[in-house]
Amino acid sequence: MSSFNRRLFLTSAIAGFALAGCGFTPVHGPGGSAEGLRGAVTIAAPNDENGYAFVKRMEERLGRNLTAPYSLAYTITTRTEGVGVTPRQEITRTQVLGAVEFTVTSVATGEVIEKGTVSNFTSYSTEGSTVSTAAVERDANRRLMVLLADQITTRFLATFSGWSE
Repeated sequence: MSSFNRRLFLTSAIAGFALAGCGFTPVHGPGGSAEGLRGAVTIAAPNDENGYAFVKRMEERLGRNLTAPYSLAYTITTRTEGVGVTPRQEITRTQVLGAVEFTVTSVATGEVIEKGTVSNFTSYSTEGSTVSTAAVERDANRRLMVLLADQITTRFLATFSGWSE
């Protein structure tokens, strides 16, 4: 019995040729729509724990440059609501809803380049000790900030080609 699998080989070869001819260009690659985005945005300094997590993720995705041609200002809002309630009216699950309103401005001209709001949510269990509940609440907020930063970054990737100075 041969270990060579013709079907797998042919399928892989066909898929490779199909991708090569589809015109796919990586967004960050040479000629990609967001080729110059990395390091092009200075992000406003955070002023709380959520802001820190948000800025950390934005800088992971976009890079850090204090003299970039664009600046990002943002406002983070969050709220919590109980979503899991027992018959005895005890909350067992809490949802954290968050939104970031943001504005990208050209440093050179002061012109608003991109503006918008993104929103998302995470949740956590409130069953457990006070210490464990506080830890999972902090983690849920951190995860929410990562989600919101990723949404903004995705929007930037899609629109960056239209930001030209």
